[in-house]
Amino acid sequence: MTYDTLTDAEIRDLRALAGLMIPASTTHGMPGADDERVFADIIKSLERDTADAQTALRQLATLSGGAFADLSPERRAEVAARFKQEGGAPLFALNRVVLLCYYRDDRVMRSLGQEPRSPFPKGHVVEQGDWSLLDPVRNRPPMWRRA
Repeated sequence: MTYDTLTDAEIRDLRALAGLMIPASTTHGMPGADDERVFADIIKSLERDTADAQTALRQLATLSGGAFADLSPERRAEVAARFKQEGGAPLFALNRVVLLCYYRDDRVMRSLGQEPRSPFPKGHVVEQGDWSLLDPVRNRPPMWRRA
């Protein structure tokens, strides 16, 4: 399966947007989503969401009246706030990719007190909750008909 790729202008705009979505924190020593390693993972991970990303970035360019990356920081924040309201499903898909890539970065995982590794084969300990919360679901009648 092949995927379309982003243009250089789209990549610049996406990097600027990702940096606004998750800015770097000097206080906590955390990278932003526009960090070189995180952003490379975002571009690599777009895959099936490339078309949505392109649609979202076209919307962003329209709202910006040109290149989002070329706007002043104040104007970027204004346009991003409007884009958040109007972006719809394409922005949601783009947002998902940015968040997934950011939270799998080793530096971010360590800062959250997590070992930077895949969950298998060791697994992760999940705190047990109150299983009685499922009683209403268990007690309701079936929602399907028997075949």
